[in-house]
This record gives sequence, C-alpha cells and structure tokens, in this order.
Amino acid sequence: MVDPLAEVVTLLQPQARFSKVVSGAGPWRVRRSEAGQPFYCVILDGSCRLAVDGQEPISLQEGDFVLIPSAYGFTMSSFAPMTSDSDSEPVALPHGEFRLGVQSGPPEVQMLIGYCVFGSPDAALLVSLLPQLLHIHGENKLSNRLATIVQLVGDESRALRPGRDVILAHLLEVLLIEALRSAAGTAASPGLLRGLADERLAAAIRRMHESMTRPWTVAQLAKEAALSRSAFFERFSRAVGVAPMAYLLAWRMAMAKNLLRRKEGGVAEVAEQVGYGSASAFSVAFTRHVGLAPARYAREANGVTVSIAAL
Repeated sequence: MVDPLAEVVTLLQPQARFSKVVSGAGPWRVRRSEAGQPFYCVILDGSCRLAVDGQEPISLQEGDFVLIPSAYGFTMSSFAPMTSDSDSEPVALPHGEFRLGVQSGPPEVQMLIGYCVFGSPDAALLVSLLPQLLHIHGENKLSNRLATIVQLVGDESRALRPGRDVILAHLLEVLLIEALRSAAGTAASPGLLRGLADERLAAAIRRMHESMTRPWTVAQLAKEAALSRSAFFERFSRAVGVAPMAYLLAWRMAMAKNLLRRKEGGVAEVAEQVGYGSASAFSVAFTRHVGLAPARYAREANGVTVSIAAL
C-alpha cells in the first residue's frame, strides 16, 4: 500500500544543517522570522513558551519536540515577563553552548534548537501540505521511537565525543521524519497530516497516490471516502487546506518535476506516468503550474538549480 506521507517526506529530502544547545534563566525572549529555514526545537530540560504568529502561545515541556516547517514568525520566551521591549541576546558559553537571560545560576530551561533544509526544489509546494506547527508532547508518549530518538539527540548534544556533529545531523534527520509520523493523528492546523488522520479522507488520499494516472473526479474520490460529493469536498478542503483536485494537481506536478530532474523518460513518458493522456495536455498544465515548459525545466534542472521563485 502506498504511504502518502512517506512519498512527501522522500521528495522533501530533509536535512539538519545547523543546531546548538541553548539554556535560559530569568526573563528572556527571542523573536525569529527566518524565511525558507524550517525551525526545530527539542526541550532537553525545563520549560518555556512558544508563540507562533497567528496562533495561541503554547507551553513547551521537557521531552517536547517542535517543528515549524515553513516561514512563520515566532517568539520563544521564559514564563517570567520581560521588563523591556528588546529581545535577549544569547551569550556564548564554553563548549559551544549559549545562554539567554540571567547568566549565573542553574538554567531553568535547556533546549536543542536549529534549522533544517529541505533539499527538494519543490519544498515550497510540499511544505504547503504540512501543518504550520508540529508539536509533539513528550509526556504523552505518542511514539516510543520518537521518545528514544529525542533522548539520543539530547545525550549526543551534551557530549563531546568524536564525530558528534555527523551523528547529531543524522539523528536530527530521523527525528524530523519520526515527528511527522507521530503528529499524523494530532495535527491541528490544515495539511496532509490532518487529512491522513481522518480515516475517510485518508482512504481517498491513498487512492490518489496509488492510482495517480486515473482520471479522478471529485465524485469518484468521494465514493472512495464513502461520503457524498459535497460533504467530501468540504471535509477535504477544511482538513488539507486545499480542494481535492488542487491537491491532486500539486502532487502530479511535484512527481512530474522529480521525474524530469531524474531524466526518467521524455515529456510523453512523464505525462503518462502522472496521469495525462497526451504530452500536449501535460505540457499546457505543467507550463501553467510551473512557469516553464517541461522540456526547458528538465534542461535547466539538470544544468543548474532551478530557483524556488520559478516554481
């Protein structure tokens, strides 16, 4: 059986490129708005507050994992209020750690924070299928595997063993993927994870991925979900964040671009593999969606990296 989440993660190519251990005590606040740099955080000890733009603040506790896949502004802070409007500046400590707020005394929170990259040129499109915020509660033990990985990440981040950075990078990649799987049943914001958490919608989503070449209609997909056409359309759009046919088109285009980049057939062969009856119909749809004709996209993708702005 095809796993839609596995397919999306495979195309995203997540890589952990930067991380550091940060501790805090007393009042502190850090504001970030990093376009194109997905943010992640593991609470190693203690607790703090996270406020993502447009959402209610949440408390982060020991063992929690947070991933903000896209470019959303957010603020991390202590529970103690700041007395000024200025953000805190992290102070470098020995062994590569950083400290926020009061510099003396034991820390009230210790966390591993960092940024990752999605290697796919289709990252902007694929990230739109994920929730704005992934928050895995350590205390809920949603995934024993996830809890084990978090513990390994914490142990490795505190150690100064040879090869630490290489091991930590690979552990963080696994952590990102496991977090996406663990959040599938709990995601609150619209996206693919929320759609897969709905048993009826998941059936339709799996069928789209299993039989991408089929000329699907909303009515046929609604039948797969055992819902009326109108109920399916509304339920899918609310959960996933896009209409059913828009999701199918986005996935077909992502797969087409992947096939073209990997030189797996000419335009006609790619058109057939993603569900188009003719190369001309595929070329029109691809050009409208991507901004480049398929043949030109293939040439440029194999010569130089295509700009995200062109996707």
